Amino acid sequence: MKTAIVTDTNSGFTIEEGKSQNIYVLPMPVIIENNSYLESVDITHKQLYEAMRLNKAISSSQPSPGSVMELWDLVFEDGYDEIVYIPMSSGLSGSCQNAIQFALNYKGKVQVVDNHRISVTLKESVKDAQFMAAKGYSAAHIKARLEENAYNSSIYITVNSLEYLKKSGRVTPAGATLANVINLKPVLTIQGERLDSYAKVRGMKQAERKMIDALQNDLCKRFADIPSDHLLIGTAGTFESAKAAEEWYLSVKNAFPAYQSYYLPLSCSIACHVGIDAAGIGICVLDRQ
Repeated sequence: MKTAIVTDTNSGFTIEEGKSQNIYVLPMPVIIENNSYLESVDITHKQLYEAMRLNKAISSSQPSPGSVMELWDLVFEDGYDEIVYIPMSSGLSGSCQNAIQFALNYKGKVQVVDNHRISVTLKESVKDAQFMAAKGYSAAHIKARLEENAYNSSIYITVNSLEYLKKSGRVTPAGATLANVINLKPVLTIQGERLDSYAKVRGMKQAERKMIDALQNDLCKRFADIPSDHLLIGTAGTFESAKAAEEWYLSVKNAFPAYQSYYLPLSCSIACHVGIDAAGIGICVLDRQ
């Protein structure tokens, strides 16, 4: 059986990067002033950040049913026998559950994975799936393995402004105003399905330090028995400045020199909710044995 790996841009894969690695990537929609754009097709991070600076109305959206199934049909036209589709976590969007319903029309040939991940941890799941497909594992087997390994990951993220979390209803307007006045930065976490509060600190530097400390705690407790070469630490952000992105990456790399690491820009649809100059860090157990 020839098995294709399909994901969406919330994994951090662009369409072009996916093509270079034989991975199909569904572009996620971004809405600006009631106009819809597709990430990696007709909107860039720079254009999104410029719209944010101009205080334009911005939101994200689920992919349309047609766009999902059109991509799946294209994969089958390309000669694949089955698909492993790995969208963002069902706890963060309804797109995963919708895809599960769409897959019923394909009589088992499309296996939709809900491994409760997004961004850097989702990207590593996609790479795990690609590794297993190359080994000849079936789509059903890959789905089972990814979902079994789903919770072996953590994400921490902090935002520079609560404006977009306020717009999405995750914080109240009064809470956002007070936090901005006293320079309070929330540290949020995803350890499974949902985005939860982890800590509140003063200033971005303290928030970044808190995230590094949180990851160190995970390494000492949750991942203490995992060899360092079986773990990946990813950094991410919505930095306009390449220098700021590099500084964040190096601060994490220097804190965890024994581990594989990299920097990944957060997808445009994630940026819609966290705003400019957000910083994140993630860790996950790799499944490529």
